[in-house]
Amino acid sequence: MPAGRPAADVLDELRTLRGADAPTRGGRTFAYVYDAGLDGLDELAAAAYSAYATVNGLDMTVFPSVARLENDLIRSAAALLGAPGTQGTFTSGGTESILLAVKTARDHARAERGVTDPVMVLPSTAHAAFHKAAAYLGVEAVVVPVDPGTFRADADAIAAAITDRTVLVVASAPSYAHGVIDPVAQIAGAAADRGVLCHVDACIGGWLLPYLRRAGREVPPFEMSVRGVTSLSVDLHKYGYADKGASVVLYRDEQLRRHQYFAHAGWPGYPVVNPTVQGTKSAGLLAQAWAVLRHVGEDGYTELARQVAGASDRLLAGLAGIEGVRVLGRPSCGLVAFTLEGAEGPHGEGDLSLLLHLADEMRLRGWYLQPQLRFDGMPPNLHLTLTPATVHQVDALLADLHEALTAARALTPVTVDPGLIELAAAFDPASAPGGETPQLGPDEIAAVLAFAGLGDAEGTGGATALPDRMAPVLVLLDALPASLKERLLAEFVGSIFRI
Repeated sequence: MPAGRPAADVLDELRTLRGADAPTRGGRTFAYVYDAGLDGLDELAAAAYSAYATVNGLDMTVFPSVARLENDLIRSAAALLGAPGTQGTFTSGGTESILLAVKTARDHARAERGVTDPVMVLPSTAHAAFHKAAAYLGVEAVVVPVDPGTFRADADAIAAAITDRTVLVVASAPSYAHGVIDPVAQIAGAAADRGVLCHVDACIGGWLLPYLRRAGREVPPFEMSVRGVTSLSVDLHKYGYADKGASVVLYRDEQLRRHQYFAHAGWPGYPVVNPTVQGTKSAGLLAQAWAVLRHVGEDGYTELARQVAGASDRLLAGLAGIEGVRVLGRPSCGLVAFTLEGAEGPHGEGDLSLLLHLADEMRLRGWYLQPQLRFDGMPPNLHLTLTPATVHQVDALLADLHEALTAARALTPVTVDPGLIELAAAFDPASAPGGETPQLGPDEIAAVLAFAGLGDAEGTGGATALPDRMAPVLVLLDALPASLKERLLAEFVGSIFRI
């Protein structure tokens, strides 16, 4: 075995690799990262993590401080978002919180109502994590269209979709794609009238909306105190500003939460009881979330919410002054999505590549805006997540947006060969070899990826090289059927993670 390398050399290599990534601080990456812009917060989180990095969160009887930290966090979340009797669990992120809420609803309905073929009812804007939960847990997802003008869930349509098989209905506060809050009270009330559980996905808004309310903004009720709301997820690594890997799922009472747990004593090892999907896990993320919440405090979070609201106001006013730009819905909590005239045809008409060229041009100027493609009649758009760190960046962003839009309009539109679409549509992503429909195999996948400019990267053992511009890739994806799009996305990611 080769000799180990000096620690300094290893850290230098990590810093070099990190240099190719989008920045996570400074307010120029408008997705994926949440920056409070507070001096010393990163250092506090790192120190707290380090103090608990080697503590195993699996067994709180061996490490009792783990229970103390988690109970403190859940107590804070329940005080902000709960109701009398609320209980909860610390999780690794919003996806795990949602998975656990769906499992709880499935198992509760099986135990209390005898439901063996479970269904959950989702607005079409519900997060993809619910579909992941459906796939993992054997729950059928019934998707209900949202209002095409406001992008909010249609409470009446959701109520009409509830049947005896329904174990859960979902509302968002807010939905990720457009940053709008669903009519939680109406949706949860309809679920309660039918004896069905209701989960509020407040992964983004849960640690922001209550503080926006305290800062004087109007926020509709969405918390556990709303009649019919039986569970709620909130991410502390979003507007709680903890490091990634910190979320909470709340339940109306301990009895409901019990359906989340997994326990097993039918093996010769130690008795297993897992509140979450994970078993063994570092308590570092729990400790840093605890430390960040304690340090910032309620007054601090109120001030940070006020800053986010101010940045949002300035951004929306600036976007309104750019010809051809249209903001989607009425964003109310830090998320903004906008489209361009000529790019928003619901059936593929119009120049989608103009919007995607704009995203590429902004990236060349040091900004990351997240492209979102057409779906269910909703127009393609660019998505921005605002944090306190963006407060002093809004004017610079808008100035570069003007310049980038001019540059994007001068570029040649990206088109997809109709023959390629016809060829791709002839393949069934799920077909078996020798079936009536041609199978989508490695050669076909490679041909489509090559069209999009996703060739092998030199010196990477065949791993795919990421293109400088994503517009050709995204225009192609937008033109494909959903099942084929999903297959290509999986193949694309697989081609990146290849040794």
